[in-house]
Amino acid sequence: MVCNIHLAGSHLPRGGLLVLFSHSCMLFTSLAESLPSFITFPVNQTGISGGVASFVCQATGEPKPTITWFKIGKKISSQRFDGIEFDGGSGSVLRIQPLRVDRDAAIYKCSASNSAGEVSVSARLEVLEENDIPHGFPSIDLGPQLKVVEKSRTTKMLCAASGNPDPEISWFKDMLPVNISSSDGRIKQLRSGRL
Repeated sequence: MVCNIHLAGSHLPRGGLLVLFSHSCMLFTSLAESLPSFITFPVNQTGISGGVASFVCQATGEPKPTITWFKIGKKISSQRFDGIEFDGGSGSVLRIQPLRVDRDAAIYKCSASNSAGEVSVSARLEVLEENDIPHGFPSIDLGPQLKVVEKSRTTKMLCAASGNPDPEISWFKDMLPVNISSSDGRIKQLRSGRL
């Protein structure tokens, strides 16, 4: 904040002094706006008809950007498509379920926008019929099971997958990606050989 004070005075008869104050303040904001930039962006995927696909998109910027999803250039609005926000709106998961070959195979765009501008990134989804699955396509051999655990106790959730090359396993909680690095050590991903 910058303030200017102007004083004006003149002597009056009998020794009096008149002082006029002119007080003006100007408020300058120095919030630097910045164009959004992607921290996590969606990657090309291949799914199986009847299955699920999840695209993850996260951006940073000032002010915090808003994420919007598009399919072939049109904003997504369908019951089979869930746009689930995380990180106060600067991140989103687009979940498509159940996958349909003719309707869902397309290019999907994640757009991050704020008052400084808009950036976007695209990813392709290919959907295969079950009889078209290539050799080595990833499959879940052992999925996590429902568990009841006492408060403050430790538990393990198991997941095993096979494929060629070896698949990478990603964890989601309530349909949002699990960020192991920000869990304060409470969540750890342990890797093992074949179960």
